[in-house]
Amino acid sequence: MGAGRLYLAVAAGGFRRYATYRAATVAGVFTNTAFGLILVYTYTALWNERPHLGGYDLPQAITYVWIGQSLFKTLANGGGGVETELMERIRTGDVAVDMYRPADLQLWWLATDLGRSAFELLGRGVPPFVLGALLFDMALPTDVTTWLAFLFSVFLAALVSFGLRYLVALTAFWLLDGSGMIQIAWLTGWFCSGMLLPLNVFPGTLGEVVRALPWSSLLQAPADVFLGQADVLSTWAFQAMWAVVLLAAGRLAQSAATRRVVVQGG
Repeated sequence: MGAGRLYLAVAAGGFRRYATYRAATVAGVFTNTAFGLILVYTYTALWNERPHLGGYDLPQAITYVWIGQSLFKTLANGGGGVETELMERIRTGDVAVDMYRPADLQLWWLATDLGRSAFELLGRGVPPFVLGALLFDMALPTDVTTWLAFLFSVFLAALVSFGLRYLVALTAFWLLDGSGMIQIAWLTGWFCSGMLLPLNVFPGTLGEVVRALPWSSLLQAPADVFLGQADVLSTWAFQAMWAVVLLAAGRLAQSAATRRVVVQGG
């Protein structure tokens, strides 16, 4: 089997694996929908007081809410990706088996996570978004090109998200307990991705800083592509840059961790 076919098979396996958790998916759809409704009414009150806050009108702000709910689990902003399993395998030493596979460790877990993301987008992301579109006045694109540009932006966001979480997972090689790092990553992801409020509403230097960080690739960038608030090529370039930087950093950390395992294992 060629390398490309191998990783496609791994991704397909990740998709099928998460598709078996039907009860969790239904519960997740309910949770995302309920939280989305809370945010919609909160945003409505805020935008009624401050029209065009962050450059959005109210339908765009409501659309932003449902984009966020559709991508929350897709991009594992609140955890729940492969990083937890990888951390556990590092803690128990099972990762040594992974390193003996005829496959690259980073690409293996990336393929698995992309399969998970694809299922979460379809199984847990689409239903709340559709319900939101039925219940509220949303700013939906009328051309296929924008939808395709948005989906590619989501793919780039998935690469950035994995890059961040892979680095978090690899800290388990040096830390006895990685739960603290996961909590820090979860809180940072919530605040800096725009999950609670669009990053466009952050004032002054704070806004400039958070929009330059990799987490802005996870929600703010795809949302602005969807809403027609960004130059598509520039947004893709920004996301791709962070994806390359983070995956390269993960490669370096993996190399250092591999040497550590070899030394400890004799």
